[in-house]
Amino acid sequence: MVGNSMKKQLSYSLMAVASAALIALSGCGGSDAVQWNEGVFESSEEFKNRCQVPRSGSDILGNTFPDVQGSTLLENNWLRSWSNETYLWYNEIIDQNPANFSDTESYFDVLKTQELTPNGNAKDNFHFSQSTESYLQRSQSGVSFGYGLQWALISSTPPRELRVAFSQPNGAAAAVNLFRGAEVLEIDGVDVINANSESDLAILNAGISPSSEGETHTFLVRDLGATETRTVTMTSGAVAESAILANDVIQTSSGNVGYVVYNTFQAFSEVELIDAFNQLESQDIQDLVLDLRYNGGGRLFIASELGYMIAGPTQTEGQTFEQIVYNDKIAPEDPVPFFSLSGAGNATPGVPLPSLNLSRVFILTTGSTCSASEAVINGLRGIDVEVILIGDTTCGKPYGFFPTDNCGTTYFTIQLTGVNAKGFGEYPDGFSPENTQGSLGVVVPGCSVADDFNHAFGDLDEALLNQALQFRETGTCSAPAIAKSNLQTAEKQANGLEIKVDSDPLGKIMIRSK
Repeated sequence: MVGNSMKKQLSYSLMAVASAALIALSGCGGSDAVQWNEGVFESSEEFKNRCQVPRSGSDILGNTFPDVQGSTLLENNWLRSWSNETYLWYNEIIDQNPANFSDTESYFDVLKTQELTPNGNAKDNFHFSQSTESYLQRSQSGVSFGYGLQWALISSTPPRELRVAFSQPNGAAAAVNLFRGAEVLEIDGVDVINANSESDLAILNAGISPSSEGETHTFLVRDLGATETRTVTMTSGAVAESAILANDVIQTSSGNVGYVVYNTFQAFSEVELIDAFNQLESQDIQDLVLDLRYNGGGRLFIASELGYMIAGPTQTEGQTFEQIVYNDKIAPEDPVPFFSLSGAGNATPGVPLPSLNLSRVFILTTGSTCSASEAVINGLRGIDVEVILIGDTTCGKPYGFFPTDNCGTTYFTIQLTGVNAKGFGEYPDGFSPENTQGSLGVVVPGCSVADDFNHAFGDLDEALLNQALQFRETGTCSAPAIAKSNLQTAEKQANGLEIKVDSDPLGKIMIRSK
């Protein structure tokens, strides 16, 4: 069994060679010989922190780096054993000799299942790594690097369409008044819509996703509602993110409706989320429209707090928000309740949370609604709070992981799944509004609506919000959406070279000790 010490770090998104190979491993001032045998594994502790390039000093939290001199081969052996110990589907990994891989990235890429979901999607589409420094900056303080915006790539090949999905209030985009709905026509003089050479595509992709801080790029844009174009210049830099992008009260003839755009369940979001619900609690809210269309996830315990703040104490007392399920090597834990006190992120621990005491909630979704966002949907459905989805099928990630550092890289591999109070947790193809056309996930009451980049958040004519308000009054849907939009997945066309938009790897389910 893997012990509790590992679980307390939980932060809830070559064919095998039959013959044995003898590999020499050096580090810790000495040399070790490890016999590689297919299906036979040493403890991951034998290889941990034995690095090709050891770090010195401490991280941004003040923790001293534990690294000692090692090798890429030692790092690969750690990845192999760690995956065998903790990966949810460890018995579906094809065991491959770590000596056959010259770097950790390519080896980590093969340490996952190759199975498919019922709809034919990859069963594990959430396997990734990033530098530990970047992970800590983003998850702990909300600091990321870029322009402070999220692109929406409606079409990735000619004729392309690139829009701004949203801007952070403190980023370079907001500084030049570049907001939701703006269309990008040129980047550094290259035509976004029709350019189709490798050299032009390299320029476009470099401008969309700058590789380092301090890069400057020029954009020809047409703002939402404008007929004229203008040129803006942005320099990539550190951006302190805001988790709440809108928090409004909509007055209707049948009572006040709260509207909240919530974009991440990361630790830094807790104070903002509680503040938003404190404001709503004071406004006699009769219904809530919770906009999670771009929320890729974060901490499961903050998702639990959000569930409590929606449903209130009467509906949640003694109830399970989620029961976490590990592989058969890890002992089960007590279920995650609906937390009624703060302390899952950056808020002062132990303070009673506000609550709206609602028996239903309208949730706006797209394919970028993922992980902890889906846990909110599933957790509320488990206690019979009516969840009405407006938008598109969610991403389908009923899974989580322990972000784990080794030698300066933090690895994210699926290590848990979860079920609600009714024992349900099978939604690998997402949740779908009931009139969705095409491939379906778990069908939920609501309406299929395409994302609307022609209106700002909170605009009563914005398609998803408008449909939610209509459904609230009439219980009916407009014609179902056919076109799909997703920030992180570009629909391929018949011809032409693609440009790409970076996804948010941290928008996944993560859990920490409460």
